[in-house]
Amino acid sequence: MPITRRDAARSLLSFVAGSPLLRAQEAPRLPDRLVSIDQLYNVMEFETVARAHMVKAAYDYIAGGADDEWTLHRNREAFQKITFRPHMLVDVSKLDLSLELFGQKIEMPILVAPTAGHQQAHPDGELATIRAAGQVKTIMAVSSNSSYPIDKIGAAATGPFWFQLYTEPDRDSARERVERALAAGAKAVVWTVDNGYLPHRERLLRDRLASPGPPEPSGAAPPPVARRRGAPPVNKYRVGQEFTAGLTWSFLQELRSYTPVPLLIKGILTPEDAKRAVENGAQGIVVSNHGGRYLDGAPATIEVLPEIVDAVGGRIPVLVDGGFRRGTDVLKALAIGAKAVLIGRPPLWGLGAFGQPGVARVLELLQSELALAMGLAGRPTLASIDRSLIRIDRY
Repeated sequence: MPITRRDAARSLLSFVAGSPLLRAQEAPRLPDRLVSIDQLYNVMEFETVARAHMVKAAYDYIAGGADDEWTLHRNREAFQKITFRPHMLVDVSKLDLSLELFGQKIEMPILVAPTAGHQQAHPDGELATIRAAGQVKTIMAVSSNSSYPIDKIGAAATGPFWFQLYTEPDRDSARERVERALAAGAKAVVWTVDNGYLPHRERLLRDRLASPGPPEPSGAAPPPVARRRGAPPVNKYRVGQEFTAGLTWSFLQELRSYTPVPLLIKGILTPEDAKRAVENGAQGIVVSNHGGRYLDGAPATIEVLPEIVDAVGGRIPVLVDGGFRRGTDVLKALAIGAKAVLIGRPPLWGLGAFGQPGVARVLELLQSELALAMGLAGRPTLASIDRSLIRIDRY
């Protein structure tokens, strides 16, 4: 049978998307007219199509990391150190991926991580993303730096959503943001704590961006980064603009005083900080290195997850993000002890490629891959997954 141009393009796209050379997120441009949504078979393939739709600066903002992007790469490479120990002749005829998380019933342990400026990928922005999350019955964490106001995003939601909080030196703005999010319907608040200063992202500097903040949409309150565009360094070391550099654990108590919903801390990478989070009243932890976008040289999240889970000891849920691209990646995190996984860049690829249907398809692909991996590993339910499923090779 002769190979058509469409088949050839799809084969090339599959090869390129699966190549280890693309761990730096540098996918080549291919015209999206050559492929349709049903011809993409894993989430990495969506990146190439999305990139063809986006201006370079917007793509670099989504794809890039800090400095040498070492941590960005390590997030993916660390999964190779974990292998499965599957069990055979287990009844896996019925698979169940559903769970309850902070009182919300969802259909899979895969959530949409908070990421800024979705309009950079598609005009519908977060409105499309949150509708897709509701469509597949999972949770989206909405960024403080979203393209649309939180009340408009909340009105578009068809399921539960959380709010991710960035704080500034002006603490009053944090309370205002939380109250607006709660009024919009947010069911939890995720406080990001790993952003003491504006990071050094060379892709953005080369693109001549004044800051990594998203474009300011009409009618939306300007995000913290956007309000500080063009500001000089804050001290003699010229380390960039301050975010949470002056905050300590005591602010968690202040934040809890006006946050009646579950409060999670995002950006934890050590067991010591995980214990402090529990001691100071956090109701959940997100193990995160910000997708390799702040401190380059930070460890991959999957490699520090075991010691953090052990430090918490089941007292509060531990979630994790960072480099998740396959259902098998998710299964490894669940086996270590994570309650759920958040994914950041893949939904943006789906959004940039096909809008809301693309986001939904990305989430469905990961859900299907996770279900298949559970079945093949002999673990039919989330409760049946434990650390005996994996072997971890140390670096």
